[in-house]
Amino acid sequence: MTGALATPVAPAPMLRGFGRRGLHTLAIGVAVALCLSLLPGQRLAVTLAYSVCISQACWLFIDGGRLLAARWVHRDAASGAAQHGWPGWGWMAFVLPLGTLTGYALGHAIAGILLGNASLSLIDQDPRALVAFVLLSMIPGFVATWFFVSRAHLEASRTRAAQAERLAAEQRLRLLASQLEPHMLFNTLANLRALIGIDPARAQAMLDRLIPFLRATLAASRASTQPLADEFARIADYLELMQIRMGARLQAHLELPPELAACAVPSLLLQPLVENAIKHGLEPHVAGGRISVGAAREGSTLVLRVRDTGAGLVAGAPPPGSGFGLQQVRERLAALHGDGASLVLEPAPDAEGGTLATLRLPLQ
Repeated sequence: MTGALATPVAPAPMLRGFGRRGLHTLAIGVAVALCLSLLPGQRLAVTLAYSVCISQACWLFIDGGRLLAARWVHRDAASGAAQHGWPGWGWMAFVLPLGTLTGYALGHAIAGILLGNASLSLIDQDPRALVAFVLLSMIPGFVATWFFVSRAHLEASRTRAAQAERLAAEQRLRLLASQLEPHMLFNTLANLRALIGIDPARAQAMLDRLIPFLRATLAASRASTQPLADEFARIADYLELMQIRMGARLQAHLELPPELAACAVPSLLLQPLVENAIKHGLEPHVAGGRISVGAAREGSTLVLRVRDTGAGLVAGAPPPGSGFGLQQVRERLAALHGDGASLVLEPAPDAEGGTLATLRLPLQ
């Protein structure tokens, strides 16, 4: 009838779960009382009073003794270790019998007072029966302590595994972001180089806009997320640069509903999609075309669409989305949202032709 329960071993507040363990012990005490009341000559009220009082008192002394011992053992440890609620089995070999005996004595006395038998004390009982009872009570106390220690070890292992997985995802996101920066810079400089040979004046104008654009874009890439309004602003700057090179061959349309402007999205999420639409859709198309970037809400999902009216998907070409930029977008989405986000590249559904990239992610 002892209540030696949980033993947090992971860095957590020492009192975490203290009340929960008390409720578990209370349930055990009630169950024991119900079982004892089935025996001949036993009354439910009496067995319930003694069982609950003794089990709760044992829990209080054993669990409280464990926490105090753990605080003493880890008094000089770092903050994480100092909050461990486990002092070790050496200390528990002392806490268990002492807590059981003290809890039994206090619980027995309280139950006697509640039932009007205050005169019945431990001294009046057979010493051999008392010793046997205490020793037998230590068995469930030891089993309960071992069970909850094992469970706490498992929870701690799961917590460490989750933390390691989170850290790995963060490192992967940083790596993907570091890959995006030179890729974006290379594409922009390649566009500038192509313009220098055919129109130096427009190349100079493009270079004048390129420096502030790159400064703002690289600054944005240092943040993990940014408001959707900032993402659209960077796309507008990039399309202005491309219009210097392509002239009337490029028409751009951006549509961002005001209610979605503050939504948080991964930084530079749309940039590879827009670059892909220009490089593979509009530039190969003699007449150029239009690129549209829009945002919409569908329930709890943010939907971003990049559509061009260019050359469209070429039969026999590599699978859609297999290029570096689009693959990088897919990997960032998978690292952040798992199966909760997606990127689909498909032929545009109307007579204007071209390609439609649809990106879905949780609305934040």
